[in-house]
Amino acid sequence: MQINMRRIKTIYFRNLHVNPVIKFLTYSDILMLSGWGLINPIIAVYFTDQVKGGDLTLVGLSSTVYFLVKSFLQIPIARYIDYKKGERDDYWLLVLGSFVITLCGFMYIFVSLPWHVYAVQFLYGIGGALAYPSWQAIFTRHIDRNEEGFEWSLYYTSTDLGSALTAGLGSLIATVFGYYWVFLCVGFASLLGTALLMGIYLDIRKK
Repeated sequence: MQINMRRIKTIYFRNLHVNPVIKFLTYSDILMLSGWGLINPIIAVYFTDQVKGGDLTLVGLSSTVYFLVKSFLQIPIARYIDYKKGERDDYWLLVLGSFVITLCGFMYIFVSLPWHVYAVQFLYGIGGALAYPSWQAIFTRHIDRNEEGFEWSLYYTSTDLGSALTAGLGSLIATVFGYYWVFLCVGFASLLGTALLMGIYLDIRKK
C-alpha cells in the first residue's frame, strides 16, 4: 500500500507547477463567474417580478439578444487578435470586455423596463465577445506543456465550485436584502476579477 501511494504521488504530483498567467486568469474568472453566479439562477424571477411588463417572453428574448450579439462579434474579434502579433491587443481587449461585463452588473440595479433589459443584454454581449476570445487565446498560449489536462481541469473545477457556492447565496441575499444588494455584489465581484488581470500585465508586456 505504501509503495502504491508513492507511485501515485510520483505520477500525479511530481513537478506540479502552474505558471502565474494561468493562475491569475483562473483567479479572475473565479470572481467573475462566482459573482454572476449570484444572479444567473434567479434572473428569470427578477425579470418577471421586478421589471414592469416583464414576462417569460422577456426572459427568452433577453438571452437571445445576448447570444446573437456575442456570436456575431466574437469571430471577427478573434480573427483580429490572431492577426495582430504579440499579446498586448489580446490583453487590453480582455480588460475592456471584462470591464463592460462589470458595468452590466451595476447597470441592472437601475433596470425597470423591458427595453432596459435588452439594452444591458446587448452591452453584455459586446463585453462577452471582447473578453472570451481574448481570455482563451492568452490561456491557450500560456498553458504549461504536458499539464494541459490538469490546468484546464483546475480552471473548471475552481470556477464550478465558486458558482456552486454562490448559486444558493444569491437567492438568499435577494430574499433577505433585495435584488439591489445582489447586483451590487455581482458588480464588485466582477470589478475585483477585472482588477486581478493586472497580475498578468508584466508577462504580457514581454510578448
